[in-house]
Amino acid sequence: MRSLALLLLTAAVAPAAEPVTTLNLWPGKPPGETKVLPPEGYQKNKAGDPILRLENVSVPTIAVYKPAKEKDTGAAVLVAPGGGYSILAFDHEGIKTCEWLNGLGVTGVLLKYRVPKRAGQTPESLAALQDGQRAMSLTRANAANWGLDANRIGMLGFSAGGNLTANVSLFEKRYYDPIDDTDKVSCVPNFAVLVYAGGLVNAEMKLKPEYKVTKASPPTFFAHATNDNVPTENATELYRALKLVKVPAELHLYASGGHGFGMNKVPHPCATWPDRCAEWLATIGVTKKKGD
Repeated sequence: MRSLALLLLTAAVAPAAEPVTTLNLWPGKPPGETKVLPPEGYQKNKAGDPILRLENVSVPTIAVYKPAKEKDTGAAVLVAPGGGYSILAFDHEGIKTCEWLNGLGVTGVLLKYRVPKRAGQTPESLAALQDGQRAMSLTRANAANWGLDANRIGMLGFSAGGNLTANVSLFEKRYYDPIDDTDKVSCVPNFAVLVYAGGLVNAEMKLKPEYKVTKASPPTFFAHATNDNVPTENATELYRALKLVKVPAELHLYASGGHGFGMNKVPHPCATWPDRCAEWLATIGVTKKKGD
């Protein structure tokens, strides 16, 4: 019993994974920045609210979380937390996602993109889109340094981060002027995972025209709860468009779970989405070991 208690205590206080490196996305001020935000930090939560909400991000970064060497597959995923383009839900949609990916032998690259949305920009999430595109190019440009396969680098996003993932995957151009050799490298992910993504459909629940789906679009996995206040059409319409051009896609609609469950083990069927996603990643060859 003492051994069991010690084991449970150790698990409870086990430290979170630490990144092996953290890089600023931009060599200087990010494009389009004209105002100074209040200091970056976490919002003060109400009692009983465990969500870490990072706000006032003006220095976007990526943090690289590597799996154990013996498990490393060489694949990587850029992780975009949600938060309505207002804050970043940095723990259960960010750090914990990278830890889960590490368990699959996949490098997690945690994207801290600029929030809140900057006023007067087109598209309205332009700052985040620029950060997402730059982060994808920066990850791919460092593939050799970080032991990655440049052809197995995907992107995973929750809610607004899912919207950002769709934007980076499907928008046709780079939304900033190239600044160095990093921007000569593709900013399009090799595969995508959208978890309760929003903003993809119009008022008629049809896919917005800016999402250009072609045979070259990335294979995509979707997870969404049917009782989410964000309509499931955000998933089903993009899934349908991908299937029409024969791009591999997998869609999971869960009976319950609402919005924002992330990596939390909630008492709903949606809590199994990471298992289904892991199976899908194996099916499309992402988690094969290097040299297999």
